[in-house]
Amino acid sequence: MIVGDWIGRRAQLTPNKVALVDTLNGNRPITYREWSRAVNRTARFLQERLGVRKGDRVAVLAHNCVEYLDIWFALGRIGGILQNLNWRLTPYELEGLLADAAPVALIYGSEFVAQVNALRGRVPSVRHSVALGEPAAPDDVHFTEREAFSDAPLPEVDLDWEDPWVICYTGGTTGLPKGAVLTHRAITANAVNTVVSWGLTPDDVAILNAPLFHTGGLNVFTAPLVYIGGTSIVCKGFDPDQVFDLIRDAGVTVFFGVPTMFIMLQQHPRWEEADFSHLKIVISGGAPCPMPVFEKFWERGVDFKTGYGLTEAGPNTFWLPPEDVRRKPGSVGFPLFHIDVRVVREDGTECGPDEVGELVIRGPHVCAGYWNNPEATAQTIRDGWLHTGDLARRDAEGYYYIVGRLKDMIISGGENVYPAEVESVLHAHPAVAEAALIGVPDPKWGEVGRAIVALRPGAQVTAEELLAFCRERLAGYKVPKSVVFVDALPKTGAGKVDKQRLKEEYGRC
Repeated sequence: MIVGDWIGRRAQLTPNKVALVDTLNGNRPITYREWSRAVNRTARFLQERLGVRKGDRVAVLAHNCVEYLDIWFALGRIGGILQNLNWRLTPYELEGLLADAAPVALIYGSEFVAQVNALRGRVPSVRHSVALGEPAAPDDVHFTEREAFSDAPLPEVDLDWEDPWVICYTGGTTGLPKGAVLTHRAITANAVNTVVSWGLTPDDVAILNAPLFHTGGLNVFTAPLVYIGGTSIVCKGFDPDQVFDLIRDAGVTVFFGVPTMFIMLQQHPRWEEADFSHLKIVISGGAPCPMPVFEKFWERGVDFKTGYGLTEAGPNTFWLPPEDVRRKPGSVGFPLFHIDVRVVREDGTECGPDEVGELVIRGPHVCAGYWNNPEATAQTIRDGWLHTGDLARRDAEGYYYIVGRLKDMIISGGENVYPAEVESVLHAHPAVAEAALIGVPDPKWGEVGRAIVALRPGAQVTAEELLAFCRERLAGYKVPKSVVFVDALPKTGAGKVDKQRLKEEYGRC
């Protein structure tokens, strides 16, 4: 049974179709036949040079590049497991993750020589350090050694759908991040769900600039496009100018980003001149998206919508039909083809229409649990349902809406305040570039909202003016009781606003 040889099978079916465009090397097109040969060489390099066997972990600390994708799919081919490391972490944080997964090899980009040298000798499981570019030490293996290996198809490896393929770490807002075990089943099921529910075709072209250490980079469009035979444009990271260039010149049809990326695009001088008419999917995920971002796209005739997912499930979970985008603003729509979802109360009973509760998910795209953490696995996956920790509601017509994180919800005087709703109003003010709402203790109400706001360049607004703007649009108990102005909001590795850091810095009375 073909389980892990995605690129080899795709090369048989559509050998001359362009699979990747390498923007790091002159926009070089790579066909599925060419990519399959590179993956085969990489797989043999991993096996014969590094000694990687089925079940072994290989850590990668690098920016997006074609070689990163080669490694991912080569590991899938031989039964190895990718540990995709967040390159924004400190050596101390990386050491904890490496100790958790115990990889046999650490492959790194040239930008991370200092981190690799700081880790050297501190992770006993690592037998080989492998440089994609400039080596951190003379004895490190250079990735170019793979060119000496054959590109012929490899012997079959006995793989099962339940074998792990990626250990993808969650955001880790408290303590050590948890490693979600993404099996061949989970990654394949997400691809199937996405292709059949979102309507992807072999003609689709996506910009891959979400980091590959995040499930969004791996699985929103990248794996599904391989599955259907589409094309990914590989970019080192998010650069607004590059995005505008590619939308104009490269035939892009689908684009995924987190809200911060879309806000930056809309604040860019090239926003007004950009032509989005040939984009069939523009979708935001990773965090609640403010309504003004939607409206600016809609004014340009783009059916911009929000998606929902998490590392542990897919991440693709819902789809909102284009005809409902403006009729159901903010909705994520309906669950994908092979997914069950419910909105439940604390006692596990199902909520009624428009009643807010926790979103739970069931389906073949759900991870197998957390690496080396049976307690967290048992707490999160119960009776076959993944408990997301996210608050949602389902309206009378069956459309789902994500309200916010259970832990982020503010209870003020007995009333629930959902930060996403307040943040959306704050973003509507013309002076506001970014905004986040956190809860702070209050002797009278127990907890009240505090707005953390970054202004647009050259813009001015007072705290009272901003609160008055909110009072016109929100019930009194939802209006923040204080405002803190900052130069910029801190971000996590995935580009989301770092609420935990904001709480640590500004969450006191």
